[in-house]
Amino acid sequence: MQKPLWIEALSDVAGFVAGALVGWGVAAVIGLDPLAPGYETRTIFGIVLVGLGGGMGLQLARRWRVVSRNRKTPEI
Repeated sequence: MQKPLWIEALSDVAGFVAGALVGWGVAAVIGLDPLAPGYETRTIFGIVLVGLGGGMGLQLARRWRVVSRNRKTPEI
């Protein structure tokens, strides 16, 4: 049985947002501000950390879905 697409979309969104928030937190801890005006080096690296965090969160959400789907599949 296949899950509806909206469940996959919501889990992707949740993973991306959670990862981006973690990336933002890491950037703030090390003194980077992704929303600072201009394109200074600290701003660019902050944006990169938020993007990497979002991407990793998305991948973790997708892997979690695969693992949970395989766990519920009955063995023959």
